Amino acid sequence: MICHVAPTCGELKSSRADPWYILPARPSSDASSADGAAPETRYHDPPATIGAREESSHVATAQPAVKLTYDDYCAAPADNRYELLDGELIVVPAPNTKHQRVNRELTTRLDRFISDRGSGELFYAPFDVVLSDSDIVQPDLLFVSREREHMITAENMRGAPDLVIEILSPSTADKDRGKKRTLYGKHGVTEYWLVDPAAETVQIHRLQGETLIPTRTFGREETLRSPLLSGLELHLDDIFLS
Repeated sequence: MICHVAPTCGELKSSRADPWYILPARPSSDASSADGAAPETRYHDPPATIGAREESSHVATAQPAVKLTYDDYCAAPADNRYELLDGELIVVPAPNTKHQRVNRELTTRLDRFISDRGSGELFYAPFDVVLSDSDIVQPDLLFVSREREHMITAENMRGAPDLVIEILSPSTADKDRGKKRTLYGKHGVTEYWLVDPAAETVQIHRLQGETLIPTRTFGREETLRSPLLSGLELHLDDIFLS
């Protein structure tokens, strides 16, 4: 059964006494990414003196970066989709057309396989996965086995799924291959798929210690088999049909 749950933080409020303000960071070099989506925007707390006239003759010193928390994430404006990575709030751009088509084909086939075997639940973004108070992600797809279903709450998931699938876009690929792969390994994701719609490949990573190690890459004319989902066969010609 597909569970499409809108991100929600229940009744939690921000822990700050004053409203926190969001300031876009300096634009990155991928401002006109090939997928047509806006690049990721990172948000930070402003200095306490923002908007105020500097009265002192002393040279101002840079303030240390403030790590945001789950409460701050919940208080963020509701007009965007966000992730919180190591206390940094990041706006996730909307995916392009091919990304959506690949997501649809994967979701349809994985949901049928998981439902037929009663092995767990499949969720898809937007759905919050709370890995820590300063790390909250929204994977494109995630599978939660019966052994980990106790981590699912009414609002989100508290802990690592068994399987995380990220579908790459030009504006998010570096993060998916780097920071998020490291984060998923640290928190115990058993298997991680990186789906590349442009190259028409799926790279499977398996957990070794606290590191997700690439074990096999499948191309369009191959049949994907997963060590985690025994019996699964995905013909990638069907996944990358468009």
